[in-house]
Amino acid sequence: MACADTLLQALQPLCDAGSGRSLVELGWISDLRHQGSRAVFRLALPGFASSQRERIAAEARAALLAVEGINDVQIELAQPAAAPSSGPIGAAGHGPGGGQLPERQGIPGVRQVIAVSSGKGGVGKSTVAVNLACALAASGLRVGLLDADIYGPNAPTMLGVADRSPQVTGSGNDQVLEPIECCGLVMVSMGLLIQENQPVVWRGPMLNGIIRQFLYQVNWGERDVLVVDLPPGTGDAQLTLAQAVPMAGVVIVTTPQQVSLQDARRGLAMFLQMGVPVLGVVENMTAFIPPDLPDRRYALFGSGGGRLLADEAGVPLLAQLPMEMPVLEGGERGLPVVLSAPTSASGRAFIELAERLNAGCALSPALA
Repeated sequence: MACADTLLQALQPLCDAGSGRSLVELGWISDLRHQGSRAVFRLALPGFASSQRERIAAEARAALLAVEGINDVQIELAQPAAAPSSGPIGAAGHGPGGGQLPERQGIPGVRQVIAVSSGKGGVGKSTVAVNLACALAASGLRVGLLDADIYGPNAPTMLGVADRSPQVTGSGNDQVLEPIECCGLVMVSMGLLIQENQPVVWRGPMLNGIIRQFLYQVNWGERDVLVVDLPPGTGDAQLTLAQAVPMAGVVIVTTPQQVSLQDARRGLAMFLQMGVPVLGVVENMTAFIPPDLPDRRYALFGSGGGRLLADEAGVPLLAQLPMEMPVLEGGERGLPVVLSAPTSASGRAFIELAERLNAGCALSPALA
């Protein structure tokens, strides 16, 4: 008759496709036992690994049936419980207290946190966040980028790392995610933990939990600034960040037209209501610069909206970013415009934006 150690040994070679770690070591396979000739174990996959369920179940079943004396396998599917302050990476919010947030606490090794937010989608918020982070890194700062847009994680594509998977160290509730190094910075994103085109269908507590894990269960190292790309709107992600971490402030991204301004006002007011400093407004898509006529400017979405929003709120207008082909080309080939075309109008505008935030948030002294 097979014993528990024999069954465990049979399952030990099964690995997570992303990190290459043993499923037993990760704690995804547990409570292994036998009942006569039947082997039973508990399979608790984190949300980002749900696409692996069929493969893991098939491999586990085959491995156990190959053990002498086992002719049946029973798999108990369950969600892993997450402790209030930690849990297996990607399993946040499933257990008791998983959506509860503690008092604001800093991130070990991270000096400043700057969020990039917008009231609505489609205004180029992620483009601003990625290029801002790259520009800050190019200036000599130690930069981290947290892609907190869980439902629409685009940063991996923009940084050319969509085909890479982060490593996970530790086990169980002590797991730590190793960020991906690229473009002079380190980054994490839900896009690195799920398959291409896989939707993230999560309610608020699960969203809150994974953002907290990205904040506190990532080995950020020593960072002068962590740039956080928030999803559009005024929902759970914004509340989680504002309540969890002391921030240097938030940058509000808008486009010039009225529809964008209406939503940007709501987002700006939300952060002020929560006591988060608003560092200023970035007006994106201010004017189109045609590649064959670089001296021309066409205001496709109206004009003056960013200045109006900044004046209403009494905050600086940090930048007016043009639309031009190098921005699109850089984002699609994984090399942001501040690195691929730093002397272009857009590249210069992003670098100037980084310089203003660098000076305003006193980011440089940590380099001394």
